[in-house]
Amino acid sequence: MPREFILFSRMGKTDPNFTSLHDAGRLDIVHECIVSSLFLSHGLRRDVTFHAILNGAPNPPQHIQINGETLYDVRTNIETWHQILKKTLAGKPHPGITKDKTAFETLLKNKAQTHQIYVLEEDGKNIADTKFPQNCLFILGDHVGLPKKAEDFALRFGEKISLGKTPYLAAACITIINYTLDHPIKPDS
Repeated sequence: MPREFILFSRMGKTDPNFTSLHDAGRLDIVHECIVSSLFLSHGLRRDVTFHAILNGAPNPPQHIQINGETLYDVRTNIETWHQILKKTLAGKPHPGITKDKTAFETLLKNKAQTHQIYVLEEDGKNIADTKFPQNCLFILGDHVGLPKKAEDFALRFGEKISLGKTPYLAAACITIINYTLDHPIKPDS
């Protein structure tokens, strides 16, 4: 089932001048979410698109889109993604990855025309009670969380879903969502 993820990164650095992903506004979280979204053991999820909206200094927003269908020449390790993110933020191409100035609100408005939008929130509808259509899009915040203004905007187009009361890391949330969509629960006949 095709799916997309949007990670709202409040502090993700928006230029290539950094020495570590952690110190670049926690781009290490972006890396972890990319890996959870797109990678399988010995393969890539070709039906997944990952978006990171970086809102840190000096030039926000920056929208990085990674298309699993066309992505190649990648590994899961942090050094690889350090170099890819530096290169992408410098405006240099990488297969399957694009960068532009699209803001969160604009991306969401465009996606809402073709996707069912879900905002991950602990007080949302339980994911186990949700029947997912084709073309789902899931919105997550980074370690600080989704800003209230962004969440309110997203809920104009979608609904809250929850993985329960336990607060998981964003990358773990993506893994759980991928598992849930890969293994849908079939109702008893």
